[in-house]
Amino acid sequence: MTTTRFYNVARHVMALTAEDDIFALLDNCRPFEVVPSEPLISIVIRDKAPLPDVWTEEWRQEEEGDEIACGHVDGYPLFVFRSRGKMAGWLKCDSDYHSATLTLGELPKLAIDNAMMIVYALATAEMNTLLFHASVVCREGKAYMFLGPSGTGKSTHTRLWLRYIEGSRLLNDDNPVVRIENDGRAEVYGSPWSGKTPCYVNEHYPLGSIVRLKQAPYNAIRPMSPVEAYATMASSVSGKRWEKSIADGLHRALNSLTATTRLWQMECLPDEAAAKMTSGTI
Repeated sequence: MTTTRFYNVARHVMALTAEDDIFALLDNCRPFEVVPSEPLISIVIRDKAPLPDVWTEEWRQEEEGDEIACGHVDGYPLFVFRSRGKMAGWLKCDSDYHSATLTLGELPKLAIDNAMMIVYALATAEMNTLLFHASVVCREGKAYMFLGPSGTGKSTHTRLWLRYIEGSRLLNDDNPVVRIENDGRAEVYGSPWSGKTPCYVNEHYPLGSIVRLKQAPYNAIRPMSPVEAYATMASSVSGKRWEKSIADGLHRALNSLTATTRLWQMECLPDEAAAKMTSGTI
């Protein structure tokens, strides 16, 4: 039996339509489920069907055996998900990314999570919404985001906060959402996507600070210039920057965030002193 369920992520509603058994895979989405309401994004999930024989690839990302290829088929955006040689699934979207069809392959959970993240990031890019690659802790009513390339130690640093900085809690460990509110204030939201750490918290907090981490044989922290801050955040935000409307939307949100948020460069060891230095400084 086919069912539609609704999820509210940072005040944007997504509707997923699928066979009932598919929703058993989506424990990460349950904290975000809401009563039926008008969705911004609609994704229909269907069972196996062959990938089109002819399509144009524009871009490809590979990380730790997982692969996402992006392109077009018949004029519509297409995304293909693979992991260690297996076809996870493929996603065909409409031109504004507000509706899409996901065809499942051998790894349905991976395909669904990837599809939801991609469609969400692209559909909301013009709505002052940014899907970050970051780890976030909350403390005393504010959220603190840690950025850096994969393997930098973002999760390690947040774990140090949780251990040594009293009152710290993990909000998200991989894909938090930042919304620029009408008054220019930045708010950080948990999401159903949190990488390898199961942390699916439907809460939000004002953004306190952002720290870019860099491994070093010492601990040192300094403020970033606005140019550094913009470039750092831009490299950590999801989006198709070769599509003008998406690029313009991301640019506006990043400009606003650069103007209102202080960013720091932290060169550090994975130790208690590093966590206390960042906490004491920011």
